[in-house]
Amino acid sequence: MKAQILDTNGKKIKEITINLFEEPIREDIIYKVVEAEKIKHPYSPKYEAGMARSASGILTKRRHVWKSDRGRGLSRIPRKIMWRRGTQFSWVGAIIPSTKGGRRAHPPKGLGKLKKINKKELKKALFSALTYTSSIKELQKKYSSLSDSKIEINLPIIVEDKILKLKTKDLLASLKKILGNLYTIAVQKKSKRAGIGKMRGRKYKKNAGVLFVISKDENLKIKGIEIVKTNELLVSDLANNGARLTIFSENAIKDLESIKQGKPISNKKSGSEEQKKSKKEDIKKLNKNNEEKQWKLKFSSI
Repeated sequence: MKAQILDTNGKKIKEITINLFEEPIREDIIYKVVEAEKIKHPYSPKYEAGMARSASGILTKRRHVWKSDRGRGLSRIPRKIMWRRGTQFSWVGAIIPSTKGGRRAHPPKGLGKLKKINKKELKKALFSALTYTSSIKELQKKYSSLSDSKIEINLPIIVEDKILKLKTKDLLASLKKILGNLYTIAVQKKSKRAGIGKMRGRKYKKNAGVLFVISKDENLKIKGIEIVKTNELLVSDLANNGARLTIFSENAIKDLESIKQGKPISNKKSGSEEQKKSKKEDIKKLNKNNEEKQWKLKFSSI
């Protein structure tokens, strides 16, 4: 398919042919992967809660002996000593679930059920989600405010890389020109929630806004717009509860095409970081060797 690349004023610079947005839309696979990507908060008691007692080794298992529970009409449970005066002492049950301050009987283990997805299925879901975002019908289903209005812009929206170098004010102005009537849903708006939810840790609510996909080596920070790099892009970013309004940078499209072809994304930064780390380690070794030499010289002089 042919896609337009827009400049900062929203005008077409050139056309490119890409195969990214030609994958058939499979809502069943998209939904499956989105559910698998959800982060479940682990719920469990503290590790070894109720077990921090030296109760299990106190009792002896012989009859008619000091510190034994046999033949005394006592339940045979682990006990902790509360006070002691010579051979006299008082003890109470501990550790087991039926005692005060003991562990829970069958607590939740704190591990969410992880749903495994095959690599081919995950890749299919990602490129199916990209096609999903380029559909005007699906976009109108997601955003109720767009159901009656016409979307004049051609999807997908691909922007030249110069837009990333603009300042915040200029960038928002250029987005207004690029998106047109879609700009109303592009920037995130924060508002107070109505009702009792304000008292339950969710006082504010905000809309999703536009998703700006940039390449691995590009950087952009702007308030009110969600920015994701191609190496961190998830299916749930693109198609959670419907097709999301997305903008792609020119380099991001190149990265995604290389992923579709099965090629690894070029990792320029990581190489330089590794070189820096190796240099630091070499400097540390040199400093250690110099210190050892100095100590040897001192001791030899003595």
